[in-house]
Amino acid sequence: MYKRILDHLNTAILLFDSELILTFINTTGEILLADSAHHLIGQSAEELFKLSDPALMCNLKQSLSMAEPLLDRALILNRMTHNVTANFSATPLLVNEQVKEILVEFQQVDNHLRISKEEQLLTQQNTARLLVRGLAHEIKNPLGGLRGAAQLLDLELDDPNLKEYTQIIIDESDRLQGLMDKMLGPNKLPVKKGINIHEVLERVRQLVQAEASGSLLIKSDYDPSIPNIYADKDQLIQAFLNVARNAVQAMDGKGNIIFKTRIHRHMNIGRKRYKLAVKCDIIDSGPGIDASMMSQIFYPMITGRADGTGLGLSIAQSLINQHSGLIECNSEPGNTVFSIFLPMEVGNE
Repeated sequence: MYKRILDHLNTAILLFDSELILTFINTTGEILLADSAHHLIGQSAEELFKLSDPALMCNLKQSLSMAEPLLDRALILNRMTHNVTANFSATPLLVNEQVKEILVEFQQVDNHLRISKEEQLLTQQNTARLLVRGLAHEIKNPLGGLRGAAQLLDLELDDPNLKEYTQIIIDESDRLQGLMDKMLGPNKLPVKKGINIHEVLERVRQLVQAEASGSLLIKSDYDPSIPNIYADKDQLIQAFLNVARNAVQAMDGKGNIIFKTRIHRHMNIGRKRYKLAVKCDIIDSGPGIDASMMSQIFYPMITGRADGTGLGLSIAQSLINQHSGLIECNSEPGNTVFSIFLPMEVGNE
């Protein structure tokens, strides 16, 4: 009975004996350590935490020797794929005033920090997007009148040299009209159906490879076991294409790009939790993104290139958001990773 209760807790529960050998771990603990109870039970704390924060073992040994509970915050736990941050507590269980077992609790805090950061960024980006959309609407109205007047003037003129000027006005009006349409972002709701994410990525890879020079190498690292997802294929192609083109432009068409897919379990996106999500990484070997730009790269009209419009990543984010997904970016020289998370089912509040 107690095991069923512990398995439904949101905190990871680990039980060690007096030799600091793991004797029990609940389901949340298995998720936190990214391994099964069958494999973990019987291992020593030294083995489990050898690559994690050294404070973990210090706390465990101190709690064992002093027979007193201990608390610690924001400790780094090493996992096979990535590290997580968790709050830690150790409670000695005494029998005849001797420590027989130590109950350890971990509460992962990455998700709380991440949710707060996501909400802040989304609020800022939505505010900026609304401002830009309002500005674009205001510009489109007089722009249409300007183009119409230029067309009427063109019909009245007989001098070809003067017609050349009116044609410039018309062409530039059309160019600005196209820019305004891009600033307004996606205006169609996604038409979702079951699709293979690798078909989307392969289509993007073919398009990028065809556009780029021969010195660009695009590799793939796919998990073939990923099932179909429910999404709009054309919108995802556009979103991934915008991110991939951004990588190509950052590298001046020279270097390596890797398309990578993996399954993530028990994924939080915003305030929703999903049992399964597909993570698609677009990794490039370019110079990296300047730290001062990192918090702004998804804002419309923000770009690090003189010839850029700053709309590609903003549009990509809007398209992914329409699929209840998320885009993250981590960058350092030689390794920039855009990670796109797409849920594979309806999330629970």
